[in-house]
Amino acid sequence: MTDPIADFLTRVRNAILAKHKVVEAPASNLKKEITRILHENGYILSYKFIDEVPQGRIKIALKYHPETKQSAIKNLERISTSGLRRYASVADMPRVKNGLGIAILSTSKGVMTDKEARAQNAGGEVLCYVY
Repeated sequence: MTDPIADFLTRVRNAILAKHKVVEAPASNLKKEITRILHENGYILSYKFIDEVPQGRIKIALKYHPETKQSAIKNLERISTSGLRRYASVADMPRVKNGLGIAILSTSKGVMTDKEARAQNAGGEVLCYVY
């Protein structure tokens, strides 16, 4: 596997399309931070880190609207890939869906959303868009 972040996002995207309630993925520190950000911004219900196996796993409970059964995540889009890295300075920070979505960035101050990066005046690699 050349791009574990793209694999992680694809697992979540496929689980949403199949209307699954829970999805599991191999863990890494970057994936744990992405999961934490998704939970803080209300895109997933809960998550759990399972450290029983050597690499560890992430178990994510997906969030759906109770009546319409639509997912809270409409789209997960990988921006920076292993073949083409995308970076953004504070001045060129992307706004996803005019501020309704989030961009997840990896900065020198840690993994954060585009809004947090603007507040801390930090640019970095744009990992993905979520809306």
